[in-house]
Amino acid sequence: MRVVFLGTPGFAVPALQALYNWGDPEYQVVGVITQPDRPAGRGQNRTPPAVKVLAAELGIPVFQPERLRDNPAAQKFLEETDPRLMVVVAFGTILAPEFFGYPCLGTLNVHASLLPSYRGAAPVAHTLLNGERETGVTIMKIDEGMDTGAIVSQSRLEVGIDTNAAELEEVLAHRGAELLIQTIPNYAAGEIQPVAQKEEQASYAPRIGKEEARIDWSWPDLRIHNWVRALNPRPVAKAVFRGKEVKIWRTSQVEESGQERGDEFGSPGAILSLDRRRIIVSCGGETCLSVEELQMPNRKRLIAVEFINGSKPQVGESFT
Repeated sequence: MRVVFLGTPGFAVPALQALYNWGDPEYQVVGVITQPDRPAGRGQNRTPPAVKVLAAELGIPVFQPERLRDNPAAQKFLEETDPRLMVVVAFGTILAPEFFGYPCLGTLNVHASLLPSYRGAAPVAHTLLNGERETGVTIMKIDEGMDTGAIVSQSRLEVGIDTNAAELEEVLAHRGAELLIQTIPNYAAGEIQPVAQKEEQASYAPRIGKEEARIDWSWPDLRIHNWVRALNPRPVAKAVFRGKEVKIWRTSQVEESGQERGDEFGSPGAILSLDRRRIIVSCGGETCLSVEELQMPNRKRLIAVEFINGSKPQVGESFT
């Protein structure tokens, strides 16, 4: 079976690698479509997507259109590769019907949630924001909506209370790759009947921008903790310390005690205590949180003890 793969970031890499490594001569990845090279990093040098890098290593032809809709070159690529099936993993653009409907078996998408929950661009972040203790991956058949297609298969997994988005994405990327290999043969043989999603159970997960990343210290500790882990590694939760924006990379919940929280330092954001591994900060609802990894502007990420030794914060100072 001739397969064309569409994907862009690192999340899509395990699925492409799994398809290539499958070892079944019946399934062959004959082409990869990915986003164009984009400026990245401090130097803003044009950088190829992770999927392009892997495809080049594997010797798979790569096509990088600025757009797919109304693009004769895209249509030509499909005609030349002639796929029976297309697979999409975090491609980054909604596909037009004439494109996703081209293969005789249609187009399958690997989505990082248990659909119909968390449709959209940031399902992992919103899973953590809401403190979900279970998530998974869904393989669905693409239709004209945003993640509204019929469900072909799903795989569930538990979410740890301290798991961040980077860690969860890594697990889900590999789980999705495994599920894809398990699903395609039965789907292609007509042994799986896709099941329509229940619209009344749908929820949405829009992208979270840098401008939305500030922590509100009046939130209770669990909400802030979920916020921090949901925004790691992007766009990263932010606060202000001594007039400068600081990134908060890692926190953990603490059992509140009188020693950690004093009446004179009770306002949200105030530093209540310091030790060699954490900075205890006051939060809303008479709670507090341990800040354990943070980063000042133009500096490297620091664990709490490094930040304490370098910046010498004092009890009573505040994150705002």
